[in-house]
Amino acid sequence: MELKRFVVRLPAAAAIERLTEAAAAVPMGLVAHINGQANCARKGIEVPPDQILEIFRPDFAVKVWAADKRAGIDIPIRIHVCEHEGRTWVACRMPSWIFEPYDNPALDAIGCELDEIFARILAALDDVKE
Repeated sequence: MELKRFVVRLPAAAAIERLTEAAAAVPMGLVAHINGQANCARKGIEVPPDQILEIFRPDFAVKVWAADKRAGIDIPIRIHVCEHEGRTWVACRMPSWIFEPYDNPALDAIGCELDEIFARILAALDDVKE
């Protein structure tokens, strides 16, 4: 599956907290947390929650680079959480789909391994999916 996208019955902040905890438990690292709402607020612009979690781990980065250095542009993997029209949306492009255009069996294997990990991270929200 190329894109997992779903709605949850939680505010964005609570969904972010669950996803961050799930990533740590897998274990994967939170490389960056981009908080678009907070960034806009610093400029006096009010927007609904819109955040991106960038998640990865150094050992996987080394594997990706060894398989195809060009694929470095596609890591870390991102999970987008936003509130839109009164609902909290979560979206993640799955790693196997991200690596598919490289047509590289080594990257395909890494993508499949990462798909399982990211599915476990996203599963932290299964009980609150609409």
